[in-house]
Amino acid sequence: MAAVGIKDIAKLAGVSPATVSRVLNSPELISAKTLVHVQKVIDENGYIPNRLGTSLRTKKSGNIVAIIPHITKPVNAGIIKAIEQEAQKFGYSVLLGDTQGLRERELHYGSLVKHGQADGVLLFGSHLPFVVNEDIPLEKQLPPLVNANEMVADVNINKIFIDNEAAAMEAMQHLFDLGHSRIAAVVGPSDVPSSNERIVGYKKALAQQGIELDESLIVQGDYTLHSGVATAKFLLSLEKRPTAIFAFSDDMAIGIMQVLHKNGVVVPDDISVMGFDDINYAEFVRPSLTTVHQPLEEIGQACANLLIRKIKNPDLPAEKIQLDYTLRVRESTGPAPKP
Repeated sequence: MAAVGIKDIAKLAGVSPATVSRVLNSPELISAKTLVHVQKVIDENGYIPNRLGTSLRTKKSGNIVAIIPHITKPVNAGIIKAIEQEAQKFGYSVLLGDTQGLRERELHYGSLVKHGQADGVLLFGSHLPFVVNEDIPLEKQLPPLVNANEMVADVNINKIFIDNEAAAMEAMQHLFDLGHSRIAAVVGPSDVPSSNERIVGYKKALAQQGIELDESLIVQGDYTLHSGVATAKFLLSLEKRPTAIFAFSDDMAIGIMQVLHKNGVVVPDDISVMGFDDINYAEFVRPSLTTVHQPLEEIGQACANLLIRKIKNPDLPAEKIQLDYTLRVRESTGPAPKP
C-alpha cells in the first residue's frame, strides 16, 4: 500500500493540507476539536506512527506530560509533587493534563507527545490517550509511557500499582478483628479499575469469614466528598444499619463521618469508618481516619523515574512495579457495638 501523505490526510479529514501541517507542527494554533479530529484520521491511517519513530529519537522537548483525571483531587497532590521533584533532577519539566474524565481531553493531551511538545506520558487513567491502529503493532505506536494507579487492561506497557484486592481484604480483616460483621462498602465509579479490584477484595473477605453478602450494603459513590455525604444519608436510612463503613476513598470516608456527626452518630462507638488512600489530612480530621495508606509520593517518584529511563532507552522492556500498601489504624475504627 502506498504511503499516506499530508494531502491524503487532509482529504480524509475534510481540512486543508495547511491545517494538517499545523496539527503536526504547531498544534497550539489549532482548536482542540479540530486537533482531535485530524489526529484521529492521522492515527487511523498510520501516518503518525511512521513519523513518531524518528522524531522521538532525534528531538527532545524536555517535557513530560502527566495525564490525570480530576487533577484537583487530594489523592493526586502527593503524586504530582513527587513527579515534579523527580523530573527536575533529570532536567525535565512536567505538563499537567486534567482530563476531567473526558475522552476528547485524553486524546488532546496524548497528542502533545506525538507533536513533539512532550517526550513521554505518565498516564493515571485506564484508557490509552491515543487512537490505536489495529494493523500496526501497539509497541510501534506508543511513545514512552508509564501507567499508574488505574490500569489499562490487557496491554503490555510500563505499570506501577498496588494490590487493591489484597489491601481491601486487609482493611476488612481489621474490621472483623474488632467484631464487625455488618460492613457496608461505599465503592467508586463502576468503570474505575481500582474500585472494582477493591470490591473483589471486599467480597472475598466476607466469604472467607462465612458472612453472607448483603448487596444492599454495597453503595455506589464516585470517590468524592459529596458522594460520601449522599451515601451516608442512605446508609443511615436503612432499617438495620451497618456497624462499620468501608469507603473506597478517604474523601468519601470524610464526607460520611461529617453526616454521621450531624446525625448524632458517634464514630467509632456507634459506627466505625474505614478509608482508602491516606491523603495528607486523613490523620488530622476528628476522629482521625483509619485508612489504607497508598505510597502516593513513592508512586509519583517511581513513575517519573521509570518514564525518563524509558525516554532515554526506548528499547527497554515493559516493567510492572508493585508497591507496598500499609494499614494505618487511627481513631475512626473501634469495637463493634454490642447488640
